Amino acid sequence: MRIGVIGSGAMGSGIAQVAAQAGHTVVVYDQQKTALEKAENALKSTLSKLTDKGKITSEQANQIATRIQFCESLDSIAPSELVIEAIVENLEVKKSVFQSIEKIVSETCILATNTSSLSVTAIAAACSNPERFIGIHFFNPAPLMPLVEIIPALQTDDKWAGICAELMLAWGKTPVICKDTPGFIVNRVARPFYTEALRIYDEGIADMATIDAAIRALGFRMGPFELMDMIGHDVNYTVTESVFNAMYFDPRYRPSLTQKKLIEAKWLGRKSGRGFYQYAEGVAAPNPSNDSALLNRIGERILVMLINEAYDAVYYRVASADSIDLAMTKGVNYPKGLVAWGQELGLDKVRSVMLELYETYREDRYRLSAGL
Repeated sequence: MRIGVIGSGAMGSGIAQVAAQAGHTVVVYDQQKTALEKAENALKSTLSKLTDKGKITSEQANQIATRIQFCESLDSIAPSELVIEAIVENLEVKKSVFQSIEKIVSETCILATNTSSLSVTAIAAACSNPERFIGIHFFNPAPLMPLVEIIPALQTDDKWAGICAELMLAWGKTPVICKDTPGFIVNRVARPFYTEALRIYDEGIADMATIDAAIRALGFRMGPFELMDMIGHDVNYTVTESVFNAMYFDPRYRPSLTQKKLIEAKWLGRKSGRGFYQYAEGVAAPNPSNDSALLNRIGERILVMLINEAYDAVYYRVASADSIDLAMTKGVNYPKGLVAWGQELGLDKVRSVMLELYETYREDRYRLSAGL
């Protein structure tokens, strides 16, 4: 199968690498020559590192590299049997790109978007043949993260979800099929990880280092503030805002003004040298509180909000309980699936904490899911 990738950024290049490693011929298109050159050099560097580490042989590295072409002409993707778009998260731009792609590729070519938060159905509506359109959402970095969300649009022919899931399995990925709803599985269910941590900070209950420590104590690899700094606030805040807007301003997904101010200051996290934390050389990391009762209370509150969100996603048939647990463990490295974690913690306990939060704040943000 010939694969076309639109966009040569980190995600597009990563998808191209994955497809080439699976034996496909890949064409990466970008209208910016400098971006293509940067992507090609980055791929060579990545393959060299994999060779040095013994992950692949020199021969395999050469084969992977020769399977990928970097092209400035959109016509170069014409022979593709699957085209995956990985460009800016802008609905109108994506629609325009796919209208152009449809004029070039065959009628049997599958069209896919790697969008993380936009409506797949809305993008498909711009196509003259939306039945062949689907969401195939990889997680960054694509060569390393196993999860791929498969999102059929309302118009998608039923056969394509299964075909794309089988293809992703052949690429060594873990596919989950989910409904086309805001945030899909991961970016919906994970919102409380960030927004509730920010709420606790905004209330003055604890500082960022303490909240991060409370979450790491639960088995998470990183706390929410550490992770937001790593992702980049321009990316993380935009996803939160997108889900909030798409969910008709449901307070459960409301973004934080604290995070918005970081973006306004251009303190985007690690990539800018400063975010919630400072990353300049010689700046010591802040010490968290050692108040075990406080740490437990914070961890419990954020975990229960996550579990409540997961059960809500099951209730509204975003995906099956097993798919949701698989997505959270494989897509964002949660220590346990949230549905199973809720059962382990005890659903009576989850309900009790949620009801206590609602009684305290009297906000719809803390409503108990009908799934519980």
